[in-house]
Amino acid sequence: MPVAQDKKTTHSKAVEKRPVDIYFDKYAESHQNPTNKAIHWICVPLIVFSLLGLVWAIPFPYLKFLGRYNTFINWGSVLIAFSVYYYYRLSPVLSYFMLLIVFAFSYGIIDLANWQKAGGPPLWESSLVIFVIAWIGQFIGHKIEGKKPSFLDDLRFLLIGPIWLLHFILKKASIRY
Repeated sequence: MPVAQDKKTTHSKAVEKRPVDIYFDKYAESHQNPTNKAIHWICVPLIVFSLLGLVWAIPFPYLKFLGRYNTFINWGSVLIAFSVYYYYRLSPVLSYFMLLIVFAFSYGIIDLANWQKAGGPPLWESSLVIFVIAWIGQFIGHKIEGKKPSFLDDLRFLLIGPIWLLHFILKKASIRY
């Protein structure tokens, strides 16, 4: 009898899902329509980029000891640190790839900030336009889907969306996350 219990226990452990996979399954429930999925592939990265830009644009206290690197420590850095830590707790591999993506986005944010210095629109304004347009796209996608966005039930899904897309890329590349 104890042997049968051990087999059952071993089998149930093999079937248990990691929290990240449970989140992905739940998120996928309201992302089945191909049009909604396609909209998400465009809008989710734009939302992440624009949110980073909006937060980056919030004035941050000047820290003399940082010298010329002072502009790289800002509220955007705090957002990056928080989100990457959250992703790390769910999946270290996903967090590493998200960090690379966020670095690329940061480069784009710096370009927008430099454009502002050269006479272009303020960083917050450019970011806000992208943010609003991307969210309109998201809600259109969910209208087509016929299901409300996942984050309306649980705010954590605002952070899950980007890594949900990333996990498809990693699967396609045969990278275990």
